[in-house]
Amino acid sequence: MRELRFLGSARWIGFAIFVVALSAVCIQLGIWQFHKLEDRQVRNELVREHLDTAPVPLEDVVPAGSAVEPDQEWTVVEVTGSYDVDHEVTVKFVNRDGRPGVDVLTPLLLEDGTAVLVDRGFTETLRTNARPETLPEPPDGEVQVTGWLRVDSSAGRQATQVFDGQVRAVSSRGMAEHVPYDLRSGYVDLQEQSPASSGLEPEPRPDLGQGPHFFYGLQWWFFAALAIVGYGWFARAERQERRTAAARAARTSPTTDEAGREITPAR
Repeated sequence: MRELRFLGSARWIGFAIFVVALSAVCIQLGIWQFHKLEDRQVRNELVREHLDTAPVPLEDVVPAGSAVEPDQEWTVVEVTGSYDVDHEVTVKFVNRDGRPGVDVLTPLLLEDGTAVLVDRGFTETLRTNARPETLPEPPDGEVQVTGWLRVDSSAGRQATQVFDGQVRAVSSRGMAEHVPYDLRSGYVDLQEQSPASSGLEPEPRPDLGQGPHFFYGLQWWFFAALAIVGYGWFARAERQERRTAAARAARTSPTTDEAGREITPAR
């Protein structure tokens, strides 16, 4: 134990405190990642249930004046109305399988005078900030839309308000000043439509994978273990260095015999 007395020095106490703090932070970050994994698994299960359920009328899920709740997202809904192309906008900076483009967002007017935003799909464009000059037209007259109910984006006003016929994120709140009628909360990702129209690619099914959270959690715990093992490795190296220095000093230090005469070590 005498060889480990150096661990009580200010330098090594400070090092130990740093290692403990670093390990604690890494462990907590690992736990956080595993909690995110659990949250994602719960969300994925809820999404699967919604996607496997038969379509329900939009009014049954989100009546006028009510907001779409997070646990309602991805519910398959059906709604009937007519498209208002005059207030159609595009969602810019959309990327689909490495292809740049826009989503086409068109209000669907309902019988009660309100409207719901419908993301009619994706079209590939040049990698530019400008709104496309021509877009695929929706059907005239009454249409029946079936699609996934989505919550409003939480992005700021600059992203959701219409500028030059475009937005960067979809929100019924951001679009409210762009249309002369009340908008239902959220929006619908179109999957089927009657009568049908062509030229736009519907939104693909959501990613239901577990993501990187499990491996990120293990990674943070590995860092915690590495910090503790590193402390032990440096302490062992310090002890070995002190042993070597003590042995070297013992070999070079003069000694005396029983009569007190100095004995020079043999070289």
